[in-house]
Amino acid sequence: MSKKQQLLNTYVNNVSMSETLQEICRLVDEKKKSYVVAINVDVVMKIEDDEYLKKITDEADLTLVDGKPLIWIAKWHKHPVKEKISGSDMVPELCKVAQKKGYSIYIIGGKDGIAEQAKTNLEKELPGIRIVGTYAPPFGFEKDTDELQRINNMISEVHPDIVIACFGCPKQEKWIYENYHSYNAYVSVCAGATVDFLAGNVNRAPKWMADHGLEWLYRFTQEPKRLFKRYFVDDIKIIKLIWKYRK
Repeated sequence: MSKKQQLLNTYVNNVSMSETLQEICRLVDEKKKSYVVAINVDVVMKIEDDEYLKKITDEADLTLVDGKPLIWIAKWHKHPVKEKISGSDMVPELCKVAQKKGYSIYIIGGKDGIAEQAKTNLEKELPGIRIVGTYAPPFGFEKDTDELQRINNMISEVHPDIVIACFGCPKQEKWIYENYHSYNAYVSVCAGATVDFLAGNVNRAPKWMADHGLEWLYRFTQEPKRLFKRYFVDDIKIIKLIWKYRK
């Protein structure tokens, strides 16, 4: 894997989707405990005020670029990135690879029943795929040491090759960073809302919108109250960072 390159306040891997899948397979095959994150504008804005999240992102075995605006910014800063790779695009492809190679998967996150529905859908779509466990942790689990130990034990009992964590940023990144050496799995993937897409209870943006950097607008129309501050107050500050980190 090539050396990471700077993108605003963090460092990313300049990889295509196929290269990403190949690298995850390498990590699994080498039985290397590792983790994968993806950054979008919202993550970048959080990193600016959270040194711990920055450390986690910088140290990730794979840091992917999820979002057309960041692809455009990388190009403006003359360090172009090959491809936008979101968890919701990558995880279904990773599941196809896992089916072919016999890798086992554990899905954690989402509301009650969502991860289990995602498992059911994947097993219908990809016969023979090995989803060895699912779990929806209770609210506030990340502050409960007994619950954290219970989760580590549940994952370790089935020893998956890949853990797909869907808590949203920064909870999923911090949980993985603090626990991936404590449970028996090889590659842990931060995947955000992917579990909802896999379960079919949230629709993805049409491909033409995603291709033109408008996936955020589609998501906003689905959940305007929840996403207004994120998109129109917090994320708009990215303009300052474009100037701050120019070279």
